[in-house]
Amino acid sequence: MSTYLRLMRQAFGLELRRGTFDIEVDGERVGSIEWHGEVEIPLEPGAHSLRLRAGRYSSQPRRFDAADESVVSFRCHGAMLWPRYVASIFKPDLAISLTRE
Repeated sequence: MSTYLRLMRQAFGLELRRGTFDIEVDGERVGSIEWHGEVEIPLEPGAHSLRLRAGRYSSQPRRFDAADESVVSFRCHGAMLWPRYVASIFKPDLAISLTRE
């Protein structure tokens, strides 16, 4: 068994910021995730940083430790409430929610 990052794009309600999100691990693009998609990305064990991007919009970076032979899971979605959507115009790292499962 290897070490993996599992990312699920699920929202409860209407996602205002749709489209494909690019996945960055440790500052490097490693893939993308579609609306209602799920991806698994192999990782080296150790400390990592995860961030999602959609053009100028992004999530806030999330740091995590990946143990050997484990799966680290996160859930993400675009802004669902209009106040957060509007706020992301001025603070682009509010546009995408990223939560550890």
